[in-house]
Amino acid sequence: MKKDTSNINSLENEAIYIMREVAAQFERPVLLFSGGKDSITLVRLAVKAFYPAKVPFPLMHIDTGHNFPETIEFRDRLVEELGLELIVRNVQDSIDEGKVKEETGRYASRNQLQTTTLLDAIEEFKFDACIGGARRDEEKARAKERIFSVRDDFGQWDEKNQRPELFDMLNGQIDLGQNVRVFPISNWTELDVWSYIEKEKIEIPSIYFAHKRKVFLRDGMIWSADDEVVYRDDHEEVVEELVRFRTVGDMSCTAAVLSEATTISKVVEEIRESTISERGARIDDKRSEAAMEKRKQQGYF
Repeated sequence: MKKDTSNINSLENEAIYIMREVAAQFERPVLLFSGGKDSITLVRLAVKAFYPAKVPFPLMHIDTGHNFPETIEFRDRLVEELGLELIVRNVQDSIDEGKVKEETGRYASRNQLQTTTLLDAIEEFKFDACIGGARRDEEKARAKERIFSVRDDFGQWDEKNQRPELFDMLNGQIDLGQNVRVFPISNWTELDVWSYIEKEKIEIPSIYFAHKRKVFLRDGMIWSADDEVVYRDDHEEVVEELVRFRTVGDMSCTAAVLSEATTISKVVEEIRESTISERGARIDDKRSEAAMEKRKQQGYF
């Protein structure tokens, strides 16, 4: 039976239009790249949007130093294969310079520390538009945000003061010091992303597929035990399970799920049957009911 791809084609066309509007309206855009499935999808869309010319803006990764090794290996290989420019800025540098303080304890994470490094990088390169892979279906704070989301000269977001977006009219006019966060796949769902990856035969990091991994259980969530950056109490037993990751953030804040999905088609089938959001495996979203919104107000993506 032939799959209906009309919705995917429509979403792709919208995202490509947004990419081209960014290139037309801004002087120094950048694509924020984490090595996760959403930012990999953005890269494919950017390549399509400007083919046969090169993608007219660099990629930038804010590296926490606590990433899954599979993600970093994939990042470096992808940019080399496509001939893309990659800028890397490190959270460790912000810690060393005393701009942020390393968290400690069983829920310690560098996720919130990324904001300072990101804002410093935006200032360093004078980026006026930062393209990211956030989607409205992920989290309620992200559901509030426009496709062109204006940030003030402190990098902050005011959810009560946003521009209307009528039809396909995107207003990129900003004042001195402001910048815009751009979300080309804002209207996509997790299933849309995976369906697009399947349709386009896009390669993704192996961590998204089921694999045997040393893990331990905490608070009903499955944590990787492969690296010391993930805090583990002495009584938390390490076992080997068949797992995969639905979302890829820091090792210290991203939990795995039990899975037997070893191919993209099996992942798509699994997601169709899932009743839990992919962000349910992100401990950083559980710190408070408004955790994501507070981080976005402070400059987080």
